Amino acid sequence: MKKILFIALICIVTSCSSGEAPSARQDQNSLSHTASQVAVNDDLRKQAQAFIDVYTIEYLQHFYKLQIADWNSQTNINDENDKKKIEADTTLSLFVGNPETIKKITYYLEKKDQLSDLQIRQLRYMKRKAAARPGTLPATVSQLIQSETKQISDLYGFNFRVSERGQEKVVTANDIQTVLETAKDLKQRQLYWEASKEVGVVLKEGLDKLRGLRNEVARHMGYSSFFALGVDEYDFTSDEMIAMMDKLLEEIKPLYRELHTYARYELAKRYNLPVPDYLPAHWLGNRWGQNWPGLVEGIDYNQGFKDKTSEWMIKTAEKYYMSQGFPALSENFWKNSDLYELPADAKRKKNTHASAWHLNLDDDYRSLMSIKPDYDWFTTIHHELGHIYYYITYAVPSVPPLLRDSPTSGFHEAITTFNQLAVSQRSYLTSYGITEAKADSPDDDIRALLAQAFEFVVFLPFGAGTMPHFEYALYENNLDPSQFNKAWWDYVKKYQGVVPPTERDEHYCDAASKTHINDYPVMYFNYAFAQVLAYQLNDHIAKNILKKDPHNVNYFGQKEAGDFLRKMMVQGNTKGWRELLKETVGSELSAKPMLEYYAPLMTYLKEQNKGRVYSEF
Repeated sequence: MKKILFIALICIVTSCSSGEAPSARQDQNSLSHTASQVAVNDDLRKQAQAFIDVYTIEYLQHFYKLQIADWNSQTNINDENDKKKIEADTTLSLFVGNPETIKKITYYLEKKDQLSDLQIRQLRYMKRKAAARPGTLPATVSQLIQSETKQISDLYGFNFRVSERGQEKVVTANDIQTVLETAKDLKQRQLYWEASKEVGVVLKEGLDKLRGLRNEVARHMGYSSFFALGVDEYDFTSDEMIAMMDKLLEEIKPLYRELHTYARYELAKRYNLPVPDYLPAHWLGNRWGQNWPGLVEGIDYNQGFKDKTSEWMIKTAEKYYMSQGFPALSENFWKNSDLYELPADAKRKKNTHASAWHLNLDDDYRSLMSIKPDYDWFTTIHHELGHIYYYITYAVPSVPPLLRDSPTSGFHEAITTFNQLAVSQRSYLTSYGITEAKADSPDDDIRALLAQAFEFVVFLPFGAGTMPHFEYALYENNLDPSQFNKAWWDYVKKYQGVVPPTERDEHYCDAASKTHINDYPVMYFNYAFAQVLAYQLNDHIAKNILKKDPHNVNYFGQKEAGDFLRKMMVQGNTKGWRELLKETVGSELSAKPMLEYYAPLMTYLKEQNKGRVYSEF
């Protein structure tokens, strides 16, 4: 029996095509060749692993030093901290972009058929790091580091100024947001909106310079542009990413069309003006129109935060995650984070954009925010802690340090956006006494759904439309600086149906007023991906795990939901995004669950919009 099986096995290994058994010499030669090939493959894998291991040790040392320097430069903006950040960035860049390192990465990736999937994923991560800082272009890399540092410093060190009642004063980003959310005076709204765009004038030249430097390093490493380098983690070309964004936009367009029409008519009534063909940008409660807070009458969750403290806000968010089985945040998180808004007379300036940091890819995680007690910050805090808990979950021995990330940045954002959606549901808010102003209205459910749509759905034309299409034009098509502002507003009108209050010529660079155009470029398709996936996660968890209505689930205390999320998060970047998507929600990326979620709202909006004129865009 054993002999017969052995001969059959030899036939399989040597791909026998005839009915006769091969000779003993053929058997021996074939087995010897197979064994030799296995030995060669095994030896190559060991060599590749040794290279990855040595790289990882040194990379982590340089990476941590840069993260500390970057943290200091963004929590205390000054020339000295900028200088230290440049030094640390240069050191890391010399390491990741070392020409010999690039040669080895290229060598092993050319033989990827003989390597494990985990090794290939780590090598591809190393290649992307090298592509951003190739040592074969030392002068370019040096200019890039210095230019990025200066751009970020100019961005966050900028003083927003407004002149009211004959006096000029400095205002914060939070001040601008408050006016745009609450003020009824259109002159004041326009004043603050225009003030928010002045930073773009300062940043335009730097953006043009950065575009050239970023493209140069990316093209040097074989990418068509810096945009193409940014989409590489999806295994997409630039055009394929744009096609995915366009598909999502097409899916949600009927719903957005109804929301846009409703908003035009309702805001025209509020301001006692004729209904405009397109939404004036300063009519909206966000300076980029990426969400539209304060638009639904009777929905004012900010009232519920008047008696809350900033400390209560973040402790409540921590409690939310702990209720699902996640651990308490470490003492170092509380000690090292910079969480609260600086007083007006503060001696330092900091980055006011909320962010989460994983400084050593292990146990040093922290957050940078400017918390104040209101609804927007309440959901933002839950969002940022979602990143923190993702870091904590995949920082385990089974995930190599280079893969302590999500399969794509979109997955990281999807987890956080899902939690942001979860805590915006009325059942969670009312558990803390945070309710609408008119809680006895028969249209409560619809109005709450409308408020959510103005927070989440209207983001997609910005995140999948305006931002990636502008950056595609910027990097892939080398958009001329003399067309920066025109192109930006062309995209804003085409995808969002929004126009500026007055003509904006090329003196301005309103695109550059958006944070991530400067410091985390080519990112917004990740946010769009996340927005759609968040609804898929909500739909799957609510229906299949908790057996509840996806519209109004209180996820507090739902350990089954936490278990589901942890199983996805703990894998880090050890699997491809398509594979992980099928494992979790069982389908491809689709806006269908989002549209199902808002189906009752769609019916309501169509009824409200009967007889109204729709904009052409």
